[in-house]
Amino acid sequence: MNFFKVSFCVLIVLGSSRLVPHPPNFTSLQTLSFYIPALLGIRFIPITVICLAITDLFIGFHSLVIFTWGSVIVIGLTSNYLKKKFIHRIFGVFSAAILFYVITNFGVWLSGSYPYTFEGLIFCYTLAIPFFYNSLISTIIFSLIIEMIYKYFFFSRKMSSYKTFDKI
Repeated sequence: MNFFKVSFCVLIVLGSSRLVPHPPNFTSLQTLSFYIPALLGIRFIPITVICLAITDLFIGFHSLVIFTWGSVIVIGLTSNYLKKKFIHRIFGVFSAAILFYVITNFGVWLSGSYPYTFEGLIFCYTLAIPFFYNSLISTIIFSLIIEMIYKYFFFSRKMSSYKTFDKI
């Protein structure tokens, strides 16, 4: 697949889910962060990060950008180990949502929004649960869409490899 075409598609999907009005954390970011490298290879991780940076240009950069972009990289690197079977990919994409939640909210805690205590850390994660709920719902929806598209193209490619015989 052409690197430019993939980049453009990722930008369109990620941009659409981030720039169109949506509930907080209801985007395709975690799902794309997992599936793009899992299905196309880890060389596509920078594309996901670059597309995230482009959408951040429109939304606005924030102090936690290193944690957001870092979580995308970590998710992409772990996706290489969970790509073989459908059940592994589903486990992987849920793990991606959990990783994103843990990494970005740790960044929120480090930013000084909460006391630098264990209780402050727990409070930070507790208050972020509604955002995590939105991430899980969006992850389920976007992963099902990607899995259906993947199965359609994989199945159609597999079927087209069989030779057809015309009746004589």
